Amino acid sequence: MCDFVSATPPESVHVLHDPSSGLDGVIVLHSTRRGPAAGGCRLWTYSSGAEAAKDAVRLAEGMAYKNALADLPLGGGKAVLRLPPTPFDRRLLFKAFGREVARLGGNYVTAEDVGTTVSDMQAASETCRHVAGLGAPQGRPGGDPSPWTALGVFLSIQESARRKLGADLKGMTVAVQGLGNVGSHLCGLLHEAGVKLVVAEPRSHVAAKVACRYEATLVGLDAILDTKCEIFAPCALGAVIDERAVMRLRTRVVCGGANNVLATDEDGDRLADRDVLYAPDYIVNAGGIINVAAEYIGWKIEEAEARVRQTGRRLADLLDFAERKGLAPHRAANGLARQRIGAPQMGRMMEVV
Repeated sequence: MCDFVSATPPESVHVLHDPSSGLDGVIVLHSTRRGPAAGGCRLWTYSSGAEAAKDAVRLAEGMAYKNALADLPLGGGKAVLRLPPTPFDRRLLFKAFGREVARLGGNYVTAEDVGTTVSDMQAASETCRHVAGLGAPQGRPGGDPSPWTALGVFLSIQESARRKLGADLKGMTVAVQGLGNVGSHLCGLLHEAGVKLVVAEPRSHVAAKVACRYEATLVGLDAILDTKCEIFAPCALGAVIDERAVMRLRTRVVCGGANNVLATDEDGDRLADRDVLYAPDYIVNAGGIINVAAEYIGWKIEEAEARVRQTGRRLADLLDFAERKGLAPHRAANGLARQRIGAPQMGRMMEVV
């Protein structure tokens, strides 16, 4: 048993440990006030269980805000699993994960995230029914949510460009950091819009493929922070915008698909002080969870798409609200999300069970 402190503490943290399958991680339920806590399952390399749990707490809070601001009947949660250090049976691991999700009795709904796939979720669904991101039936939502996330990010970039730069995207330079499923799909949409792309990705074969397909300039994952561009789109892991990064950025807009882009709220204030527009990530990247919600709840694909296509409008409304209140966008988004959730008491201790 150990303790965590969060600005808005989660309802519960559930430790997962199954040596026979290699399962080692946590499920965090930040809030179930609006409905079951929904959020993907991340499989990544962490130096310790404490590091994985800290990431999960932050990600779960972001999911609660994302679902609230997208007006979904869902709370927020996240599963973070540590990548086993030795070869392992993925199907066995995710069947064990599914059993742990089932123990929560429907209070948590899982799906893909960084490091996990449709096949992984199908394995989890063998032992649990509270799983989305499965193969999509004809004419129904489902499957890989990444294209929907990328679409929402693209629409948000369009809105941010109109808002901050007074122009459409054609001819602008957009720097995309991270070329996973979301980043790669986003590059395709930006290329079609006539954007000049600068991209960064640690996997050289993926970087080369995207650069060739979309005529992009390749730079290093860290060096991209120094790239002169109209828009910087972080689509890798979180906390990329810290105090040092803020001073290095040569952009007018930060708008991307990564979760928890800001290392701290103060870094969002620093962006505002430098007159850089920050589009809050949990509004911008909600397309994937909208698709997951549609699959789980049973909406038609037309309704799911319509909700994703409203992402730019939701961002515009948030930015209008922030201007009226004299707040930086992330402060305005935090306040609205907590209001919709009915945020728990600040600063109490959270016990892991």
